[in-house]
Amino acid sequence: MKAPQAKKIEKILEKHGDRRTDNYFWLNERENPEVIRYIEEENAYEEFIMKDTEALQEELFEEMKARYKKDDESLPYFFNEYWYIVRYEEGKEYPIFCRKYKSLENDEEIVLDVNILADGKEFFEVGSVAVSPSNELASFSSDDVGRRIYTLNFKNLKTGEILPDTIPNTTGKAVWANDNQHIFYIRKDKSLRAFQVYRHQLGTDSVEDVLIFHEEDETFDVNVFKTKSLEYIFIASSSTISDEHRFIPSDNVFAEWTVIQPRIDDLEYSVEHYKDEFYIITNADDAINFKIVKTKIDNCGMENWVDVIPHRAEVLLEGFEIFKDYLVLEERERGLLQIKIIDEKTQESYYLPFSDPTYTAYIGINLEFDTEILRYGYTSLTQPSSTYEYNMKEKTTKLLKQQEVLGGKFAPENYISERIWADSRDGKTKVPISLVYHKDTKKSPDTPLLLYGYGSYGHTVDASFSNVRLSLLDRGFIYAIAHIRGGEYLGREWYEDGKMLFKKNTFFDFIDAGKYLIRENYTSSKHMYAMGGSAGGLLVGAVVNYEPQLFNGIVAQVPFVDVVTTMLDDTIPLTTGEYDEWGNPNDKEYYHYMKDYSPYDNVEAKDYPHMLITTGFHDSQVQYWEPAKWTAKLRELKTDNNILVFKTDMSSGHGGASGRFESLKEDALEYAFLLKINNNS
Repeated sequence: MKAPQAKKIEKILEKHGDRRTDNYFWLNERENPEVIRYIEEENAYEEFIMKDTEALQEELFEEMKARYKKDDESLPYFFNEYWYIVRYEEGKEYPIFCRKYKSLENDEEIVLDVNILADGKEFFEVGSVAVSPSNELASFSSDDVGRRIYTLNFKNLKTGEILPDTIPNTTGKAVWANDNQHIFYIRKDKSLRAFQVYRHQLGTDSVEDVLIFHEEDETFDVNVFKTKSLEYIFIASSSTISDEHRFIPSDNVFAEWTVIQPRIDDLEYSVEHYKDEFYIITNADDAINFKIVKTKIDNCGMENWVDVIPHRAEVLLEGFEIFKDYLVLEERERGLLQIKIIDEKTQESYYLPFSDPTYTAYIGINLEFDTEILRYGYTSLTQPSSTYEYNMKEKTTKLLKQQEVLGGKFAPENYISERIWADSRDGKTKVPISLVYHKDTKKSPDTPLLLYGYGSYGHTVDASFSNVRLSLLDRGFIYAIAHIRGGEYLGREWYEDGKMLFKKNTFFDFIDAGKYLIRENYTSSKHMYAMGGSAGGLLVGAVVNYEPQLFNGIVAQVPFVDVVTTMLDDTIPLTTGEYDEWGNPNDKEYYHYMKDYSPYDNVEAKDYPHMLITTGFHDSQVQYWEPAKWTAKLRELKTDNNILVFKTDMSSGHGGASGRFESLKEDALEYAFLLKINNNS
C-alpha cells in the first residue's frame, strides 16, 4: 500500500515582511470531505503498516489490562457526614460515584453511575461531581465529544431524579453556595477560554443566569472555588504570570465581591482561608521560588501581607495545607519533592522521610481542619502509588492503600531506579534524568531506551509508577525522563530559562540528555527513542529537526507543531493565553525566534527517524490539523524509507479515548511501534 500524500494548495502567509508558503493550510477545514478522506487514508495506512503487530498489540493490551484490579475502588474520604468512594465494576469502563452515611458499614448510595450515562456513546467523560451542602442534591458535568466543553446537570439524591436544569458550554466545574439553591459556574468563549462566571438558581432556565464576572483580558482565564473552610467562594482570574482573586461569603450569594489584590504584571498568588485570616502563596517581593504570607480578611491588600514562610532561593514552595495546629508544606529541593510538617504550637518542624533516588510525594485530600491526621501520597518509578495517613502528633505512619499490580509477575525489587545528571552544551548546566529498568537489563549500545520529556508551562514530569510501562521494562527497555528546562524541576528559574526567548534550551537539554545517555553506555542512537505529548510533541518535533540521527524513532502524541501559524491565530482555542509562555509572534523578535524552532516550518529534505504521530479529531488543546499538516509535509520532503504513520482517533480529543481500559489500546499501539522498529534495527 502506497503512503497517502495530501494534495498541495499554495497558501502564502506573510508577517513582518516574511513570506511563508503553507501548502497544507487547507487541512484545517474540519467539514471538508477531502480533509476527512485524507485523515481516513492515513488511518488505513497506519493499519496496513502496523498489521504485522496486531497480535502483539492485542497481547500488550491484555497484559496491561490484566494488571488492573477490575473491581477497584478509591480510598474512602469523609466529608460533611458522608464517606465518598469512586469504584469500578468488572466488565464496565466507567466509574460509579458512591457514598455511605457516617459509617462505611452503612448501605451504599449511588450518586452517579457513569456507565448508564455513557451507554451507546463512543466518547463520554464526566468533568466533576459536586454534592450540595445539604447533601440532598448533586451537580455533575459531562462531555460526549472530547472538546472539554461540558454540560452541567443536576440530580436529586433523595429521589434519584435528574432535574430539568441544564447548562451547556461550561468548564465542567460547579461550586455550591451554602443556601443549596445557587451554584457558580464558568462559561467558555468561542476560542474555549474560560472567561465568564455565572450564578444559577436551581429551578430556573439557564438563560436567566446572572453574569457575575467577565474577564475581558484575553490573556487571562477564570476559575471559581470554595475555600477548605467552606466559608468563602473565590473567583480567580489568572494569566501565565499574574493572578487576581475576589471573594464573597459562601452564605451570601448577593454580597459585593472583594478583590484581595488587584492584578499586577508578574505578581502571582493563590489563597486559602483560616479563621480571620487568608494564607497566600505568592512570588511578591521577588520571591521567585514563592513564599507564604498571611493577612486579615477585612484588610487584605498586599501592603498588609506578613511573611509566614519566607522565600528561600534553593527551595521551590509548591503548595501548603492548613490544619488547626499544623502547617504542612510541599517543597521541591534539587528536584525532589518534600513534605514539611510545622507544629504551630511548638514551632517544631521536620520532613517526612523518603528513600528512593527519584520519586513523587504530595499532600493528599485533607478536608478536615481540626485533626492531627495528614493524608499524603507517594510513588516512585519502582513503587506503586500509595496513600498514607500520618499522625502529626504521634509521628506515626499508616499505609491506607497501595495500587495493586495484578498478574503475579511484579515485584518492586526486580526493578532499579536511578537519577543521573547530564552535562549540557553550555558546560555549566546539569540536566537531571530519572531512569528505571529491570534488574536483568544490561546497559549497552544494544539496549533499547525510551526518553520522555515535556518541558513547558512550568509543569514538572515527576518520577512516578506506571503499571503500563512494565510491558516495556519487561521486554528489556530502559525508561528515562529528562527533567528539562521549561518545567520547574529545579525551581522557578528552571522554568524561566525554558520559555519565551529561551525556549530552545528545552530542546537542547533533551538532546544533551540523549547524547549523555549514549556516552554513558546506556544505549545508542540505533536503539534510542523519544516520546512526548502536546507541548512534549513540540519538543520531539523540534528535536528531530535539529538532530534527526540521534533517535531511531519518536512517538509524538497530540503534538503542538505548527507554532507560528497557531500563535498568530487568536480564534484558535487557548492561543492568546499562551503569549506569556511562547511569546507573541505579532512582535517581530518573537515571530522569528518561533519560526526558527517550529517543527512544521523547519521540515527539510533529509532523513528522519521512524515516526508515530497521533491526534484526536476533536482535540481542543492542539487542533488535529497541526499533526496532519506536519505528517503531510514530512511525507513530501523526507528522504528516508523509515516508517511514518499518523493515527487520528475520530471520536476523542486531547486526552485520548474515554473509558478505563479503552485508552490502553493507544498505549499498546505505541509500544508495538517501538518494539517493531527496535527489532528491525
